[in-house]
Order: sequence, then C-alpha cells, then structure tokens
Amino acid sequence: METRQAIETRRAVKQYDPNHSMTADEIRDLLSLAILSPTAFNLQNWRFVIVRDKELRRKIRAAAWEQAQVTDASLLIVLCADLKAWEKQPQRYWRNAPWEVQDYIVPAIDNYYRGKDQVQRDEAMRSCGIAAQTLMLAARDMGYDSCPMDGFDFDAVGELINLPEDHVIALFVVIGKATQPALPRGGQLPLQEVLVDDHF
Repeated sequence: METRQAIETRRAVKQYDPNHSMTADEIRDLLSLAILSPTAFNLQNWRFVIVRDKELRRKIRAAAWEQAQVTDASLLIVLCADLKAWEKQPQRYWRNAPWEVQDYIVPAIDNYYRGKDQVQRDEAMRSCGIAAQTLMLAARDMGYDSCPMDGFDFDAVGELINLPEDHVIALFVVIGKATQPALPRGGQLPLQEVLVDDHF
C-alpha cells in the first residue's frame, strides 16, 4: 500500500474480530517499524507494553469503561514512556556515532533535561504520539485497522501493568481485523482554517 493511501484510509475502528490473531512475525514486523519512529536526541524513550494475558485485558477493559476493542482487537499496546531515559546510560543512544559527535551530544542531553520535569514529560508524549502514528500507518499497510485510545483510567491501568514510577502511560493503540467499517468522517476543518502563514 502506498503511504498516501495508508494515511487516507486509516480510521479509528471500534469493532474487531475477537477470533483473529496476528502472527508472531506480523507483530515483530509491526514493532520493528514502530521503533524507527524519531525521538529527540535519539532517546527511544517509548516502551510498548503488549498485553497478551486475557484476564489482564479484561481488567484493562473494565478500566476503559468496557470499550470492547480492548479485548476484541488482536493486539493491545499500552504505549508508555520512560521519563528518565535521558539519564540511563545516554551514550548507548549514540554508540555508532563518531567520538566528536558523542562528546558533544551526550552532555547536551543532560543539559536539556536535568531538572526539567515538564520538558521530560512533554518529550515523552511527543515521542509516543509519533510512535503511535507509525504503528497505525504500518498496521494499515499490513491490512489491519487500528484505534488510538485515551479513554481509560490511567492510574488503574498503571497499577495493572506495574508501571514503574519513572514511566508514564501516553495512550493505547489497538490493532486487528475490523468487523465493521469506521463511521464516516465527522467533518474535517478546511485547510485554510488550520493553516497559519508565518504568525497568528
């Protein structure tokens, strides 16, 4: 599928075939593409929690106001971010770069994030948003549908997945075989309403 077609046909689908399973190869391919998503300073701070346990998925569904796609989709990914990835051996993110690049960039990472909790969180959310879009477009290219979700109790889900204290949940992405098409688009704003030249 062409990139343009994947973008145009990707929709937030709510109804999935609960009997369909993605193969291990498909899941590996999907995640291999997702980890190519860009992150600031190449921190790769996203963490993809694949929820496979059926009972755990039922509990997460309860924390997501009983939305059926949580259990019925082939794949439930709780997309999280490590807020402290910037200080966890940051040289490993640049191990293949020339020494002069490493000598510059590793201290720059520390200077950018240390003591700036809001910057750390903002960066985590940006990174996860980009990764989520990569997942959804890659899934579409593979013939699957998807839905991004933030309609759930974040604290309850964090407890269910044993979320580390220095991590945050950004959103869910569910992926699977649709049993019903998405509703027609609700109404796109005209380009001229959202496009700003130079300044507001």
